[in-house]
Amino acid sequence: MPDDARSVLAERADGLYISDDPDLLDRPLIRAWLAASYWASDRSAEAIDVSIANSRSYGAYTANGAQVALARVTTDLASFAWIGDVVVDEQLRGQGIGRWLVGTAVEHLRALGVPRFVLATRDAHGVYAALGFEPLRVPQTWMEIDLRATRPSSADVRPYEPPAE
Repeated sequence: MPDDARSVLAERADGLYISDDPDLLDRPLIRAWLAASYWASDRSAEAIDVSIANSRSYGAYTANGAQVALARVTTDLASFAWIGDVVVDEQLRGQGIGRWLVGTAVEHLRALGVPRFVLATRDAHGVYAALGFEPLRVPQTWMEIDLRATRPSSADVRPYEPPAE
């Protein structure tokens, strides 16, 4: 765990902790995770480094400091935040780490005054719905330019099914 306790935003009983300290980020590991992802497999190491430098990144770490997850947030810290590059080490998936990490990031940024958050996912709608995310209220107001080779088509996305009430 880092010496500066101010950078520790949350801890779990199993010893995992979340920090927004950029010095703790394991950039080679992050590059490998993103190279294996469906959304960033074509992103260069340089582009990953630039994106980290220009974003607020949250990492989940073991008690001995090994990084096990990342959530990168692009934000102006006043009105809007885009949550992207959420990835959990493959061996630790299914333990609630991603949900915990994104929830902690949202909570932290809300405390700083950010009122609006968006993200995109092909397959983890339930994870984010549990944190309060929902489909765009008025999707017709959104437009984009997406030149990525990895941009999704509607056939790539699992339909969102809201939880039964």
